[in-house]
Amino acid sequence: MERKIVFPFVRIVGQEPMKKALVLNIVDPGIGGVLVKGEKGTAKSTAVRSLEGIMPRKTVNEGCPFRCETSRPDDACPECKDMIAAGNPPKGIDAPMRVVELPLSATGDRVTGTLDIEHILKTGERKFDPGILAQANGNLLYVDEVNLLDDHLVDLLLDSAAMGVNYVEREGISYSHPSRFVLVGTMNPEEGDLRPQLLDRFGMSVDVKGDADFEKKKEIVRRRIEFDADPAAYLMAAAKETEELRRRIREARDKLPGIGVDDGSLSDVVNITLNFGIDGHRAEIAMIRAAKANAALDGRGKVARKDVLEVAPLVIAHRLRRRPFESTELNPGDIERCLS
Repeated sequence: MERKIVFPFVRIVGQEPMKKALVLNIVDPGIGGVLVKGEKGTAKSTAVRSLEGIMPRKTVNEGCPFRCETSRPDDACPECKDMIAAGNPPKGIDAPMRVVELPLSATGDRVTGTLDIEHILKTGERKFDPGILAQANGNLLYVDEVNLLDDHLVDLLLDSAAMGVNYVEREGISYSHPSRFVLVGTMNPEEGDLRPQLLDRFGMSVDVKGDADFEKKKEIVRRRIEFDADPAAYLMAAAKETEELRRRIREARDKLPGIGVDDGSLSDVVNITLNFGIDGHRAEIAMIRAAKANAALDGRGKVARKDVLEVAPLVIAHRLRRRPFESTELNPGDIERCLS
């Protein structure tokens, strides 16, 4: 099926924190995903959908509904593992990472997939009908208006994103498959909020606003007019920038396992969370992972204080919340001062 042409990520004007958070989560999905909050018309959905243009390609097992990565046999689905154990490993094929969208109307079964109990009883063979979490494996799962999604579905998504596995059980019969994905939710706070317990489980959060700068607003409109006039030509004009960013992301993903974190950077992270009264340890773990991804993206082999300072606002802002609709903006210099 032909995919719709979307505005190129590299041509989005402004919204640097949002773009940074999204790119870092592609470099390391283990950061825990991104929650993007803002009023309508602030490029939230455009930015997320345009990520397909910069996400790296990968080699997956041909015919596998979960698109198991050929290079990760230990994390494969039961069927791929059986084929490998039998000495007949699946053929690897090149495939792009995709943005998989979750509709608000989705039911629990549609999200997790279902076991066909009647087929199992008749034949003695397990039959699993994959759901959205199967499609999301190895990709980016996008939930627009995530604050309007039922809490139990948000919990389910966050659990799967954290564990990397989707587990389904029915009538005492169970099935599990890999479900590793970058979770991105967008929302307009005026339409309701997420519970603090759910907010904390997103690795990063960004508040976006419409740009009030005269020249930037003109440039935003100008670029949109040019794109709408000839989308294919506009994408071609942005192809070099797009490929350069995709290359940086691919190289950062390769470099990530070797990125070092010294005691000084670890102390910076802990000092920040203690200073702002952040509970638990999710923020610290997410901040370290994000700082490593930032260093990898910049082509460096070790986390520096600048990495911690760049990612800290993205990691802690939504964890400062104490009351519904309370502002979570950080004043400039707040984080630097607690490290001085």
